[in-house]
Amino acid sequence: MSDVLSHYLQEHERRYPEGTGDRLGELRQSALQEFRNLGFPTRRQENWKYTDVRKLCKHEFRINDDVVDLPAGRIESLPIARPDCHELVFVNGRYSPAHSRADKLAAGIIVTDLAAALNQQPELVSDHIARYSDTASSGFTALNTAFLQQGSVISLAAGAVLDKPVHLIHINTQQQQPYSGQLRNLILLGDNSEGTVIESYFGLDDAVYFTNSVCEIRLDPGSRLQHYRIQQESSNSFHLGHTTVRLQKDSRYESSVVSLGAELSRTDLNCRLEQSGAVCVLNGLYMVNGQQHTDHHIRVDHTVEATTSTQNYRGILDEQGRAVFNGKVVVHKGADKTDARQSNANLLLSDKAEVDTKPELEIYADDVKCSHGATVGQLDKNMLFYLRSRGIDEHTARSLLTFAFAGEIIRNIHMASIRERLEQLVLGRLPDAETIREFTHE
Repeated sequence: MSDVLSHYLQEHERRYPEGTGDRLGELRQSALQEFRNLGFPTRRQENWKYTDVRKLCKHEFRINDDVVDLPAGRIESLPIARPDCHELVFVNGRYSPAHSRADKLAAGIIVTDLAAALNQQPELVSDHIARYSDTASSGFTALNTAFLQQGSVISLAAGAVLDKPVHLIHINTQQQQPYSGQLRNLILLGDNSEGTVIESYFGLDDAVYFTNSVCEIRLDPGSRLQHYRIQQESSNSFHLGHTTVRLQKDSRYESSVVSLGAELSRTDLNCRLEQSGAVCVLNGLYMVNGQQHTDHHIRVDHTVEATTSTQNYRGILDEQGRAVFNGKVVVHKGADKTDARQSNANLLLSDKAEVDTKPELEIYADDVKCSHGATVGQLDKNMLFYLRSRGIDEHTARSLLTFAFAGEIIRNIHMASIRERLEQLVLGRLPDAETIREFTHE
């Protein structure tokens, strides 16, 4: 992989030929050195045992400098959920102010792109950026930090409440040369603040590109965040997403991750519950077909007493699709009265589909409630027989049961517009979609 490493080092020199003496410049240089040391992961590393990134490394993705203007109405025509939101739009990895809108915001609320925040609120960014993600443990995070420039900053002061969600819309189109978007999101919620953030990733025209996204989140005491992450990338793209969350006293983080696109995707979610009363609720749904490969790695650290976490991830695999799930819960010494539950269920619709699932628990405290489990199987033959006996043909019966399996996750989504759009996306990947809609809306 030496050639691809050299490529990114050259890209960095092209963009930052002289560097800067401020903290941001020092941070980029430090991260670049970490990337030089780490490189890209290999299957010899335990956390990457089942995910091979060599195909990604065959491409020399150029860090995109071009501002792409989408035709009028193009965003409105995309099959993505667009509830009434403050919107920050990124096209081919770059912020597009022409397509973005952040309506009048209440006092104490900042919603802006990262480049603007670096100029207008440098202290805010400097105090938090790269404080929660670890460049020393991930070559992809180090690469993202080395090119830190594009992304978003969402900050809520103590007691602030977002009047409507913030939607980060990432759209990728075909370009002559494969390109990469290195996106960094910083989300900060002050004491007793509350908000909803949606991340949407969408690819057009079977474009070839590489999305490398890092999101850092800090929740101060009593704050609440609902976070939706919907990945519908191009079938020829590569998607790496890493989210780190730090939770303080009595804060609550609710996450819904939906992975449908990309040739190869991996989503890492690390939650650290640092003060008592913190709660995280993590739900996920992934669907793969063809030769898609998706990987979800989750780690939850309970570091103090009386914290709660739940994980519920479901996967649907068809054709030669491949999925990986690794969910790890660590209950640290002194974290008594921890309540941690984890579940991963997978539905195989083809004999050639494959999933590797590994739920893990590490417990170093007493007086805890912890459970974990994983299942891999096919559609229930008894349920198929029951539906067939009611006059439903086999294709429709299989689709109904598959949709019901996914519905266990979709029903947990609070926003009706997001929930309805995800139902449509799931139905769109199943045969007899119209018939199923008739059954489910009777």
